[in-house]
Amino acid sequence: MFDPSQHDVRRFFCDTQKKRLAREPLSPIEAIASDWIEAHPEYHALLNNPEHAVNERFDAADGRGNPFLHLSMHLAITEQLSIDQPPGIRAAWERLASQSGDPHSAAHQVMECLGEVLWQAQRTGRPPDGEAYVECLNRRASTRPATP
Repeated sequence: MFDPSQHDVRRFFCDTQKKRLAREPLSPIEAIASDWIEAHPEYHALLNNPEHAVNERFDAADGRGNPFLHLSMHLAITEQLSIDQPPGIRAAWERLASQSGDPHSAAHQVMECLGEVLWQAQRTGRPPDGEAYVECLNRRASTRPATP
């Protein structure tokens, strides 16, 4: 199983940004990461400075989110959607995307549920609950008004 270190993850996103800007060929996972990097221009300055980025500390207490965690969650969700794992995630995401008219916004809704499920798993010492994850998405999809 692939288990990258924090340094590896940060280097991956910085290297992908560098290749993206240089219009160099990207591996399939880099191409997906590149799309998410492009969708988050607020991270570009950090990713353009790898020596700073790999050592930067992100603390929720100071109100800053961790861009590497955020981008990593986008990658994980993209993979989950591509294989519909856990079962039902793709249909729930499609409803959210249809309602909002914005796939990126829908991905952020998924991210909220993923964060809840991961937090719960960490708190209880159990594996993440795929059914609870999809249920969270279905609740969000059923409570969001459709966009005209």
